Amino acid sequence: MLTIHPKPGLRSWHPPIVANLQATSSLPFKTRLFLAAKTTNTLNESNETERSSAGKIKRLVLSEEGRTKLNSYPDREFYSYPRFVTHVDDGFISTLTNLYQEKLRPGSEILYLMSSWVSHLPNQAVYKRIVGHGLNAQELARNPRLDYFFVKDLNQDQKLELESSSFDAVLCTVSVQYLQQPEKVFAEVFRVLRPGGAFIVSFSNRLFYEKAIGAWRDGTGYSRVQLVVQYFQCVEGFTQPEIIRKVPAAAVDPQQEKSPFGWIMRLLGLVSGSDPFYAVVAYKNFKPVYE
Repeated sequence: MLTIHPKPGLRSWHPPIVANLQATSSLPFKTRLFLAAKTTNTLNESNETERSSAGKIKRLVLSEEGRTKLNSYPDREFYSYPRFVTHVDDGFISTLTNLYQEKLRPGSEILYLMSSWVSHLPNQAVYKRIVGHGLNAQELARNPRLDYFFVKDLNQDQKLELESSSFDAVLCTVSVQYLQQPEKVFAEVFRVLRPGGAFIVSFSNRLFYEKAIGAWRDGTGYSRVQLVVQYFQCVEGFTQPEIIRKVPAAAVDPQQEKSPFGWIMRLLGLVSGSDPFYAVVAYKNFKPVYE
């Protein structure tokens, strides 16, 4: 059995189906892991689960045009150097932390998709295990809340090489706008969630404009919320999505929101007002769904 080395003070973690792991002890101040493994469905899945249509993609949400990016170079190249900056303001972070405080149970096992050097989780909350994912190993290694991490381009391969029904919650913060195959990613999230587990997707109006998909670039705050709702609804078995909004009046100019110049102004901090906060939350249904 291959041993996975945790950071100091933690017991070893042995995922049931793991291979081809690479330790990252050479990274500064951390002992982290690349969890780059191939997995199959767990052998103890019941016949009832296999007969269920839960987790299947019912329909595609995006057109081919809606999936395109202005910058078509691989995302791994774009994120090849670390960005130790925060991409949202303090008001957004505070709202998100409070949401996590409300939705995440202490002792949970959490998968943080498309993470970086910060997680915005409540400082006082204690979780059993937090596994991070992203595209830059240096950023992930700096994140103090991650126990393990792996690097993977979800636009190249949407398969999460993790055991089915192994997490109590999955988080995705200010990154959903970059997914070109969101239907497949949401289906994979459903698979790795335990029954009753939450998927919390949060975002603002900030983004790397050239790396966001067309359907997101052309939208407004309202239409982007509806887009994420459709991502949930296209996968059989998620509960009805819950929408959380906190939108300051100064941040709802539709013309500025759609303008590339407006995005640049906000990213440079030249536009007054707080960042709008949007989150969509849904849960993996306890009951299997049959066709």
